[in-house]
Amino acid sequence: MSQPLKLDTNESPAIRLKQLFRLNGCVRVPNRKRIKRLGRQKYKKGYEVRLVAATRQELKQIRQLLIQIGFKPAKPFRKARRIAQPVYGKAAVKWFAPAKLK
Repeated sequence: MSQPLKLDTNESPAIRLKQLFRLNGCVRVPNRKRIKRLGRQKYKKGYEVRLVAATRQELKQIRQLLIQIGFKPAKPFRKARRIAQPVYGKAAVKWFAPAKLK
């Protein structure tokens, strides 16, 4: 497993979260063509941001930062040897990666 991230604790929670996102985060936006073709009942992918943690301690830190900013972290899940922390909603995607919404 990789080493836990060491972030500067003097920086604001917003800056630390953006650093984490740039290191190994990703976003998902709905595919409008598939929605149109399949309909909302079959294609249920929505807006999502994923932050990835290497350890439980790092996950705890990510969740605390998300709450401080005002996001509601969803249930984390294992992905390979890491832990993915999803945050759902268009507002989260807009905050982390505004260019993805164009």
